[in-house]
Amino acid sequence: MKDIFRLIRWQNLLFAALVVWLMEKMVAVPLLDRALFGEQLPSWLLVVLMLSVVFIAAGGYAINDYFDVRIDNINRPERLIVTRTLSKQQAMLIHQVMTAIGAVLGLVAAWVTRSWVLAIVFVFVPGLMWFYSSSYKRQFIIGNLIVSFSAGLVPLVVAMANIGYMRHLYGAEVMQYSTIGKEIYVWVGAFALFAFLTTLVREILKDLQDQTGDRELECHTMPILIGETWTKVILTVLIAIIAGLACYAVFLWLPFGHAWSSMPVRYLVFGLLLPLCCELYLLWRASIPSDYRYAQGLMKFIMLVGVLFSIVIRILL
Repeated sequence: MKDIFRLIRWQNLLFAALVVWLMEKMVAVPLLDRALFGEQLPSWLLVVLMLSVVFIAAGGYAINDYFDVRIDNINRPERLIVTRTLSKQQAMLIHQVMTAIGAVLGLVAAWVTRSWVLAIVFVFVPGLMWFYSSSYKRQFIIGNLIVSFSAGLVPLVVAMANIGYMRHLYGAEVMQYSTIGKEIYVWVGAFALFAFLTTLVREILKDLQDQTGDRELECHTMPILIGETWTKVILTVLIAIIAGLACYAVFLWLPFGHAWSSMPVRYLVFGLLLPLCCELYLLWRASIPSDYRYAQGLMKFIMLVGVLFSIVIRILL
């Protein structure tokens, strides 16, 4: 059982569930309250959304390790699970069961909310994960973008569910005369963009860490095709974009009467900008796989801090 939890990356699954919960309770609900709609999604439906995301992600991790046995045996043999403690058949079964449960739960949520977009997401993403693990992850940038896109969809499922459910309850005509749908998509979309960019940075860092095995199996990842230095330059640009967008988003609060010493600004400086500067330092001093692993760890922390900014939004709305 312990190896199964390691296979499906239970810590990452908890983070995905937390993201869904925060987007609903700390972003969507305050916006709905301010617009006098009140909370829309029933508690059980939110749980279904969270579980669907968790199970589909778990299935994705399982199939990724299924196809990565040879690479993992070179890059991180001490952490190898498939073929060592679990057979490939067991890993495939875990993928199939987890993915099926996640897709069914997602389709239930899509049916209740009458959201065809949500239904497409919960059918499309599992298939995308299969092709990513079997082929795309070994190609230049495509695999990185697929994982980052999937991460960006996690916050967005909350917006899709809420808007679909409100259209079902109040009718499309009512929603056309309200700005609440646009507001939810803008706020949640900002977190989705943050998730996309930070995941993209982390995925490229993983490629830097895994160069030995990737070269052995003739993968075409960014570090292999353009070299470490240019890959670091691209990562530096991405980190600068993240910092710039974070500053822009936080400073939107200032015209509404929040001082430069306000909570959002302090959160921005100490929670995001300083860690991003440390990330750049770790990136440019990195030369061996363990160095890139530390940089990945810090990026995980930055992702968590960025998502927890939703709590600040809840306080201020």
